[in-house]
Amino acid sequence: MVSMEEISDGRLYGINDMVKADCHDCVGCSRCCHDMVKTILLYPLDVYRLAAGTGKPFTGLLEREVELGVVNGIVLPNLRMTEEGNCCAFLDENGRCGIHGFRPDLCRLFPLGRYYENGDFRYFLQVGQCDHPHTKVKVSKWIDTPDYARNKAYILRWHDLLAWAEEILESCGDDLLKKNLNLAMLNTFYMAPYDNAADFYGQFAERADRMEAALGEKE
Repeated sequence: MVSMEEISDGRLYGINDMVKADCHDCVGCSRCCHDMVKTILLYPLDVYRLAAGTGKPFTGLLEREVELGVVNGIVLPNLRMTEEGNCCAFLDENGRCGIHGFRPDLCRLFPLGRYYENGDFRYFLQVGQCDHPHTKVKVSKWIDTPDYARNKAYILRWHDLLAWAEEILESCGDDLLKKNLNLAMLNTFYMAPYDNAADFYGQFAERADRMEAALGEKE
């Protein structure tokens, strides 16, 4: 297992801390948008934003820009790499992000990551991932996430829900039950369209309530 000392600068940051993450719009560099394999997972809010920004439902995004993979036994969507160039399908011909205003959470964070501990999380600065010059910026400005308190509560709930589902899948010997649980997660949080004219967090909470009730029945 890789340790935090190997992948970070050894510090943990809060939302109001300064961190050396600002790449000044990358100045034409798009290295972090290449060779990502299946690492850019999409969370429910990402799908909500992408659907609103592109005008495509989740099923439409699956045709070209998004694909499904398996992470710790759970089927989750991730950004798709192009066959030619092995780069993000949303990267344009000039090497610029075509969805920057509504880019996924993990893209928004990079080169930061989240470290979860004791029911909370802080941020860490990934090292060895980007050799572009960086200067200090406030974490809150860098992640550019409105309504931060509600966003953090949603992220923590999603993280806990995934962990719960993983535990059930690991302890379950019934392949049909595993398949049905994955289908339920996928349908509840991704396939079922969100109302982009309505508040995301309320919609997510309602879906999470239903899924947690269903998971409780599986125990």
